[in-house]
Amino acid sequence: MADWIKGATEGGKGNLHRSLHVPEGEIIPKSKINKAEYAENPRVAKEARLAKTLEMLHRKCGGRV
Repeated sequence: MADWIKGATEGGKGNLHRSLHVPEGEIIPKSKINKAEYAENPRVAKEARLAKTLEMLHRKCGGRV
């Protein structure tokens, strides 16, 4: 795992799920992530942008979309 990914994800597991009111274990809808990118809370916006970035990396490696 790249060092920047490890540093970016160590903040806490499930924070974005709790912020968007999506139960853990369920996939967050893309529409909610897109809206969260422009949230007033900077932490939520940053986590949403990170989620989109990690999704692209996952897709490049042949993972589930």
